[in-house]
Amino acid sequence: MSPARFPPHFTKTDHRQRSLEQMRSKQLGLEKYIYLNGLKGRDSDLFYDILLENMQEMIPILYTPTVGEACVNYSHIWRRPEGLYVSIEDKGHIRDVLATWPNFNDGRIAVVTDGSRILGLGDLGANGLPISLGKLDLYIAGAGIKPSSTVPICLDLGTNTQRYLDDPLYIGVRRTRPLGPEMDEFMDEFMEAMKEVFPTLLVQFEDFSTDNAFKYLERYRNKYRVFNDDIQGTGSVILSGFTNAARLSSAASGLPASDHKILFLGAGSAGIGVAKQLLSFFTLSGLSPEEARSRIYTVDSKGLVTADRKGLQEHKKFFARTDYDGPVLTNLIEIINYVKPTALLGLSTIRNAFNEEVVKAMCALNPRPIIFPLSNPVALSELDYQEAIEWSNGKVIFASGSPYKPVSHNGVVYEPGQGNNMYIFPGIGFGSILSRTRHVSDAMVEQAAIALANSMTEDEKAAELVYPRLERIRDISAQVAFAVIRQAQKEKLDENPYLRTLPDPDLLGLIHDKMWQPPLLQLRSLTRL
Repeated sequence: MSPARFPPHFTKTDHRQRSLEQMRSKQLGLEKYIYLNGLKGRDSDLFYDILLENMQEMIPILYTPTVGEACVNYSHIWRRPEGLYVSIEDKGHIRDVLATWPNFNDGRIAVVTDGSRILGLGDLGANGLPISLGKLDLYIAGAGIKPSSTVPICLDLGTNTQRYLDDPLYIGVRRTRPLGPEMDEFMDEFMEAMKEVFPTLLVQFEDFSTDNAFKYLERYRNKYRVFNDDIQGTGSVILSGFTNAARLSSAASGLPASDHKILFLGAGSAGIGVAKQLLSFFTLSGLSPEEARSRIYTVDSKGLVTADRKGLQEHKKFFARTDYDGPVLTNLIEIINYVKPTALLGLSTIRNAFNEEVVKAMCALNPRPIIFPLSNPVALSELDYQEAIEWSNGKVIFASGSPYKPVSHNGVVYEPGQGNNMYIFPGIGFGSILSRTRHVSDAMVEQAAIALANSMTEDEKAAELVYPRLERIRDISAQVAFAVIRQAQKEKLDENPYLRTLPDPDLLGLIHDKMWQPPLLQLRSLTRL
């Protein structure tokens, strides 16, 4: 653009500060989202420069909780093409559609959603694209993945939500979702086309319906570079937080790590995915796989999940209890009194499911109960932090799925933990990209969790936090990526032999060096030097 188009003294002002003031002048989260979305379209370097220096403020806008509102309303707030839509109507020539992506040779990571289960908000169809956009912004901010190497994709497969089919502004195909063979054939063609068009790309599945999330992870995980953040990423970040929480709880109770019991409210893809990942906590504590499984209980809308229930969904069978033969338990208090858990985890999307009676029941059983209400967004959280602190008199060890502010109670300031997948998935993605791993193994995800748990500073430990502070995200992501790379090498899944030659300090240094920085931030860093 010609310099004459700019005000004569524009360069003497701070446009970063101007942009921040413009964002902060918006009253509603959705308005801020729309503004930032426009800024990214106009000047992506400025957008990422501001994001990296204001992550605590901007991440809740670009991702949960505000991104949920953006998805619900996306057909009405759409401004410009942002990602790649692959429609059920493209079946038979999906490769041609993928090849229209600009600079496809640079593609290294894609976040792919079909919009069928967005953040517990239900089937949003083609409105789900912002979840892919937001997730990739977090890859860029959290691990320094280069923006031009990211590919946001929404699979437009229809929707079963009638209000969208009736909405004249709905941007997706107007049909109900495909079932069975039609869906499988589409997904098989899509994944093979992705490998052909983007041969070095890692695919992250995001917010597929519960059954399809498990189904397609198992179908493709040993054939393509693919992982599912809802199942593996969520499980990994909660394993890390739970490891630190169990240490604090055991210090208060004297209970050995292997004696903890975990009760899950919610047995969908996220709940079962987290539960399976937490098996590692017990096996690392010396239990056998069967003994580890016996320490985990699951509850769904019908009550305690037991193996004798008729019509039990396949993914729920793994943790279904075989040691209970009494009357059906449906009341959460009754279930807590039966199980006597040390930890209560919520992935139910039931607002206020952990009420005062539930919190006090957990406190009656444990000197320091572990309570993780993990459902997103805040409007679906099982328990708010203020109430958790008040009802437990500060005893609760807390981590949530959405962000909360610190709480003051009886003269003490309590800092909440957030089981934010951003602690894990950027490092898993970056480590997988750098190592050129053929697959993302369970052991790689487990090592990512251990690296996160071990990334706490002495100050963070003294504050009894269960997660490190998010402002250190790039350092945390580097440690996670390092662990992922070394595990890929151990399993001989890596295809970058050069990294094998590097001593640990040099590999960690290389990871930091490979992290992308916006040009404006690079310039300011050099100026400070």
